[in-house]
Amino acid sequence: MSTSVTASQIAAVALVALSIGYAFGARSVTSRLHAEQSKSKPTSQDEQRKPTNDVKDGEESDGDEGEVADGDLSSVKAGLLEPCKLVLVVRTDLGMSPGKIAAQCSFFDIGSTLAKIALKANSEDQLLELEGVAKSLNLCARSILDAGRTQIAAGSRTVLGIGPAPVELVNKVTGKLRLL
Repeated sequence: MSTSVTASQIAAVALVALSIGYAFGARSVTSRLHAEQSKSKPTSQDEQRKPTNDVKDGEESDGDEGEVADGDLSSVKAGLLEPCKLVLVVRTDLGMSPGKIAAQCSFFDIGSTLAKIALKANSEDQLLELEGVAKSLNLCARSILDAGRTQIAAGSRTVLGIGPAPVELVNKVTGKLRLL
C-alpha cells in the first residue's frame, strides 16, 4: 500500500511543530525572567555604591571592570518584540564641528541595529537635567566629558547617551527635544 502525503498535511504538521516550538520558547523566556526577578538585591553598603558614570573622551570602557548600573536597570523590561532605541543628546552651544560631534557620538556606538537618534541640547544644565530624569526612570544614561585635545575645553560635557531602552521610556525623557 502506497502512502501519499499531501501538501496540506505537510503544512499542518509544520504549523503544529512551529506552535509547539514557540510555546516552549516563550515558556523558557518567561521562567528565566521570573528567576532573575526572584534573585535578592545586594545588602551591603559597598555593593550599593554608585560610581561616577562619566566617560572621558579617549577612555575605553568595556563595562566589565566593576561598573555598576545607573539605577535598577532590571526594572526596565522591554517586551519580546518591543522596539528599543539609543538617543544621543548633543550640546549645540559648544560650536563643535560635524566631525567633532561624530567623534563624540561614536563613544556610544554599540554596533547594533537599534535606532540611534541625535538630538539637540542647548546647555550643560539641560544635559544634566535630562540625565537626572533618565536615571529616575531607571534608564542607562552616560555623559561624555571631552579630553580637551582639540576644539573643546577639557572636562566639557559634550554628549549624553540615553539607552538603549524601550522607545516609550526614552521618549518620556527626550520627546520634546529637536533633531540635531
